[in-house]
Amino acid sequence: MQVIAFSNPRQPHWRWRIVNYAGEVVEESSETFGTIASAVAQGTKRLVQMNVVDNSQPVRTFRSTAHLRGR
Repeated sequence: MQVIAFSNPRQPHWRWRIVNYAGEVVEESSETFGTIASAVAQGTKRLVQMNVVDNSQPVRTFRSTAHLRGR
């Protein structure tokens, strides 16, 4: 799992989000932080507290073009 930080242009404070390897949001903070570093630090603390194993499968971004070669 990954911890990311994001902000909204209308509200320039940072929040953390925990995302699994399939790209699904697992949890998001309702609390805001003044810096990106503090948001990621708090999100990492929460991820450790959760103590979960990510068994999700990453999304395949590669798509074969074999179907186009026979034309």
